[in-house]
Amino acid sequence: MPETLLSPRNLAFELYEVLDAESLTQRPRFAEHSRETFDAALTTARTIAEKYFAPHNRKADENEPRYVDGCAQLIDEVKPAVDAFLQAGFLNANRDFEVGGMQLPSLVSQACFAHFQAANAGTTAYPFLTMGAANLIESFGTEEQKRLYLQPMIDGRYFGTMALTEPHAGSSLADIRTRAEPAGDGSYRLKGNKIFISGGDHELSENIVHMVLAKLPDAPPGVKGISLFIVPKYLVDADGGRGPRNDVLLAGLFHKMGWRGTTSTALNFGDNGQCIGYLVGQPHQGLACMFQMMNEARIGVGMGAVMLGYAGYLYSLEYARQRPQGRLADNRDPHSAAVPIIAHTDVKRMLLMQKAYVEGAFDLGLYAARLFDDTHTASDPAARDQAQQLLDLLTPIVKSWPSAYCLKANELAIQILGGHGYTREYPVEQYYRDNRLNPIHEGTEGIQSLDLLGRKLAQNNGAGLKQLLRLISATCERASHHAQLDPLRAPLEHAVKRLQDVTLALLGDMAQGKVAGALANSALYLRVFGHCVIGWRWLEQAVHAELGVLKGAADDRDFYLGKLQAARYFLTWEVPGCHNDLALLEARDDTCLAMQEGWF
Repeated sequence: MPETLLSPRNLAFELYEVLDAESLTQRPRFAEHSRETFDAALTTARTIAEKYFAPHNRKADENEPRYVDGCAQLIDEVKPAVDAFLQAGFLNANRDFEVGGMQLPSLVSQACFAHFQAANAGTTAYPFLTMGAANLIESFGTEEQKRLYLQPMIDGRYFGTMALTEPHAGSSLADIRTRAEPAGDGSYRLKGNKIFISGGDHELSENIVHMVLAKLPDAPPGVKGISLFIVPKYLVDADGGRGPRNDVLLAGLFHKMGWRGTTSTALNFGDNGQCIGYLVGQPHQGLACMFQMMNEARIGVGMGAVMLGYAGYLYSLEYARQRPQGRLADNRDPHSAAVPIIAHTDVKRMLLMQKAYVEGAFDLGLYAARLFDDTHTASDPAARDQAQQLLDLLTPIVKSWPSAYCLKANELAIQILGGHGYTREYPVEQYYRDNRLNPIHEGTEGIQSLDLLGRKLAQNNGAGLKQLLRLISATCERASHHAQLDPLRAPLEHAVKRLQDVTLALLGDMAQGKVAGALANSALYLRVFGHCVIGWRWLEQAVHAELGVLKGAADDRDFYLGKLQAARYFLTWEVPGCHNDLALLEARDDTCLAMQEGWF
């Protein structure tokens, strides 16, 4: 039976050969788990994704949420799918046993969630946003807020959103206009407008808890004046009972090219002057709090992009195996049978590109989840700090690289299907449309590039970057023990060395006040940095695949050789292509910076 969500063999390779998930069971938090319990959770996730999520993916795309009498209406199949997700415990996969959670490592829970992201991006968004909002309240909320809002979210009765974007400001959160006035009783009255709020209205839960950014009357200008508020759709009384509707109005629905099953809303807060909200954390510290949810969301968006690319790859792979067309170039007999298109070299090229992009990005996303586990459960505080520094550095890559290159994988999947790929009768065009939203979700490529080059590299005196370079060096050293990997290792070492020199030069420019020039080509820097990171992850996979080949397991030989060939493609075709970008960065090319508005 062809795979449709992700390859179980590749998942096992990542979890148990590359990332050593079993070693996590030696940590006290995960001591009650084993490979058997991990695999049971993964099997359950696959089953629910296939039974409840995948079947209505197309229907939800063709029947978008409707605005009816001030409410958003979804197709009937969404709620049973979400309920099955909740009942199986995946909303609380990471949480303690004592509160009904599975207490799984993030590495395993992320792998479970990947099945749902591949099956149906639109429906998966609702629990995804809820998990992030619940984590935010858990980290920064008062005990009363946790009792009234967090516990019902853990129970699956309340869902959550993040309400940041405003019509006039877009990504410039410093310029938001939503205001919060103290009411004198500990609550606040909010007034403002938010747009593109995913999951902002639906009937999937008893209540919706909006996490809203707003400014207090005494707020200083800029991002240092932003506060964070809980604003429920329905008010909640002191006993936890649901009260009357809050002054939060669904002003309308946006109709996007993808993720059509997710309500994308315009919300008005306080049109009647009675929008009640509750401050989370300290005044004017809201953005710092919200960054926790934003960073979680960035990693989640990156993994979502991976899984849409992965689903397209698997579909086009099976199609290429089944579709006969044409003959090989050296066959001049017109009477001979047509061959499956997978036999044609250019189709193999497109499939190999997809494999390199999606399996490289999949490894990176799971590696980030492994780092998240280390930030909380590593053996000593120093190791936890190191994991956090590295995760902070890699987050812009985890979000942006899959959003760009797994989208390219979707383009290639469409092309492999030929004319059929461009029709709605086949799923690859929907995968592309859904994935095309991810370059804008949780910050554009430009925003991620400024975050990486302008903030993350120099953070903690470059501790994250130094760690990354040590890890890349260690992988290259292990690869050097396998002569067959020399052609893969050398291009990575060359590119990383040159990137290191460019990085030091750009950081030096910024230290001297030449900020605009140093950041002018940050998008190029992000691309090169991302390619080097993915190249490192492919070399890491190649080392483990080479070990697998040497073990001589006949059943897995093709799998391991496929891994080595994908690594060969990425490290000998893609990584060397970075040198033109590196040359532009070295020269401080100002073509874009010097362009004038009038010249357009």
